[in-house]
Formats: sequence, C-alpha cells, structure tokens
Amino acid sequence: MNDRFFIGRTLALAARAKGLTSPNPMVGALIVKKGKIISEGYHRKAGTPHAEVIAIDNALGKARGSTLYVSLEPCCHKDKRTPPCTQKIISSGIRQVIVSMKDPNPKVSGKGIEELRNSGIKVTSGILEEKARKLNEFYVKYITAGMPFVILKVAMTLDGKIATPEGESKWITGEKARSMVHRLRGGVDAVMTAVGTVLADNPMLTCRVPNYKNPVRIVIDPNLETSPEANVFSIPPETIIITKQSAVSSQQSEKKRKKLSEKGIKIIDYNSEKLDLQWLMRELGKRHITSVLIEGGASLNSYCLEAGIVDKVMFFIAPKIIGGKESLPAVGGNSFRRLDEAYRLKDTKVKRIGEDILVEGYLQK
Repeated sequence: MNDRFFIGRTLALAARAKGLTSPNPMVGALIVKKGKIISEGYHRKAGTPHAEVIAIDNALGKARGSTLYVSLEPCCHKDKRTPPCTQKIISSGIRQVIVSMKDPNPKVSGKGIEELRNSGIKVTSGILEEKARKLNEFYVKYITAGMPFVILKVAMTLDGKIATPEGESKWITGEKARSMVHRLRGGVDAVMTAVGTVLADNPMLTCRVPNYKNPVRIVIDPNLETSPEANVFSIPPETIIITKQSAVSSQQSEKKRKKLSEKGIKIIDYNSEKLDLQWLMRELGKRHITSVLIEGGASLNSYCLEAGIVDKVMFFIAPKIIGGKESLPAVGGNSFRRLDEAYRLKDTKVKRIGEDILVEGYLQK
C-alpha cells in the first residue's frame, strides 16, 4: 500500500457524500500510522465537521507522529461555519500531510499547505490530482467562475429523435437509463427545463431514489404560462421560475404571480427580450447553486449550447428508430454549415446502460 492507494481511499470516502455537501466540496481523509489506517472520515454536509477533523477525532488521540491523507487541501480561513482545519492538524501532532489537489478557492489555494509547512509539517500534493478534480468538478467550476457546472442530458433514439410528431416521448429509454437519470438528479443542485416541456409532459423533476435528495427545479417560462397546479409547483422541493419582467403587465399574470408566491415558488425576473443564459448562471451561482442538469426539448438544448453554458453532455441513445422530418430532433436551433464548426467533445466515454448506450463527454470551449 502506497500513497496512491491511500489517496484513492480518500476519494472513495469523499464520493459517499455525492450530492450532499454543496456548496462545499466532497472531501475524504484518513490517518495512517506505521503503514496502517487508524482512522478515517469524510465531509457529510455543509456546516458539519470537515473530513480532516472527523479523522483526527476518530483517531482518539493517537494521531501524533502519523500521516494524514486528504483529497483536498485543508482549509485555513475563518470565513465559514467551521474552524480552520489547519489548526486542528497542527495541534494534533501529525507529522506529514499528503494532499491530492490544492483547493481552487482563492481563500485557500496553497495557503493551507503553506501554513502547515510553516509549522514544521511535511506536505506533498498532486497525487491522483486529475481524479480529485473530476470528483469535485462542480465545486471547481463554481468556486472559480461563480457559476454552476452544467450538464446537458438527452434521451433520444438511434436516429437522434426525442419525440414523435405528436410529442410522445415516454419512454424512449429503458428502465435502467431512467434510474440512472434519477440518480443524476439526486447528485446535482438543480434541474432546469422550459415551459414547453412542462406543458407537454407535466413532469415532477424529482429524484425517486432512496437516500438521495431532490434538486431545486428551475423552469424557464418567459410569459408565465405554466399553471400553478403543475407538478413542478408541488412543494417540496423548491421551484424557481425564470420569467420576463413584462409578464407582470396583465392582471391575469399578477394573480398568477401572487398565487405562485403564496405556494412558496421563487421568481427571478429578467428585463431583456431574450433570456441571457450566462446572466442566469451567474444569478444561480449567487444562490449557491453549484450544478445544473438540463432536461428540456430541442429548443432549450440548442439554446444552452449556443449560449456556451454547457460543460458536459450525456446522451442516452435507445435502440429505436422513429424517422420522419416531423419527429422532434435532440437539438434544434441553427445548423452549422461546416463540420469544423460543430460542437466537439473531449474525454468522451461510451457505456452500456441496460438496452441503451450512454455517450458522455465535455464540451471543448
């Protein structure tokens, strides 16, 4: 067992809290003495003790002279609900700290490592760093850009259709793929759709997997067309409506706004004729939403791609063919006239999910 093994264990511990720590990162830690793990821990929820603190406390006073392995640089600032982990580490008598990746948070970003070194603790970093960054890709994007990490999810047929000409789309993919999507919802802060999908399918957009949380639901509804009785307005979970400021002009809209507010629905207004999705992502970031899963139709999919807000795509492809020009495509909007202008993916992976195939990758910016 070497450093890579122990850091790998911290990443596995951290992943246990997937979807539960936002806006904090997932972090795992363990303490090794004479080649043996004597304690471990992981951060479970924002506002609760950090992984390093849990591991040290679980060591029951035996941490002196040991090595601490942690998946993310220990925090050193006081601008949060819990004390700095660096002070806990220093006072525990730990002699060495092995870190997978530096914290991209400007309040930490190397300062935690520096503080430990200044106290005489040997620190090594960069082990399995790419895996650590991938694990916390939501946090990395949010803390550096102030905007959520965005995943575009599409369920389509082999010929790229998401619905028949009549709008029928249930169910294109199989049960295993749908179950995976529910787990995806449980792992993000918010699910975003548009009014067309709500009017056509009346979805709930909840996570129906035990021990997973429900995401915030975001509905883009420029003219406030959605009925207050729609499934997305059942509380909980929280729902946010994105609508035009001009939608308050009619008496009917004012009544609908009042009814929605009384139900606990939050409303974000925009003043432009067309919604600026970059602006919306910044607004969601201000509300500590670190990740968004897009579940919409052809128009919303193209709109998000054109706006450049998509970080990752997940296309679930069913072994079915609908055909026809009138069937709805996965991505609408404008066509590229040249292949070298098309959206391109990197780090692409292909997986079998029951009968279906999942193609996922990251948008080349």
